[in-house]
Amino acid sequence: MNTKDIQLLYKYNAWANAKILNAAANVSQEQFTASADHPHNNLRHALTHTLFAEWLWRNRWMGQSKPTPFLSEDFPTFDALRSRWSEEDKALNEFIASLSDEKLTSIFQYTTTTGKAYEDILWQAMAHVVNHGTQHRSEAAAILTELGHSPGDIDLIVFLREQPHV
Repeated sequence: MNTKDIQLLYKYNAWANAKILNAAANVSQEQFTASADHPHNNLRHALTHTLFAEWLWRNRWMGQSKPTPFLSEDFPTFDALRSRWSEEDKALNEFIASLSDEKLTSIFQYTTTTGKAYEDILWQAMAHVVNHGTQHRSEAAAILTELGHSPGDIDLIVFLREQPHV
């Protein structure tokens, strides 16, 4: 894995997130927090979990342990969540822009939210975050589709086909 590959994966990640968030912008406040028969119980929980994971892992990669999870209640409205996501996108993009091929193959250490110590190779953890996001975007997409606001296809190959020079 090299910086070009990671940059491409994170462009995909941002594109897929944007499709989900753009569709979610169409739901009412009641729909945003309504109970759903999905693992995270509702759209707000699914999106909060996805945002938290991106934030948590970025902080780990930067050598910072932040064990306190975001709570869905931290984002009473969709606009509050989207605003915080925009901030995280900027920070994540800055981190990605700072990477070198050598850094991607380096080992980093971190502590989980339960206090367990681990070390991983950076590029593998970064690929994990994109993959993790795919799972939860899919759950959010299912909720949005049930609410009549499908985000459309969010597959990597669809993203790649839309890119002029990949």
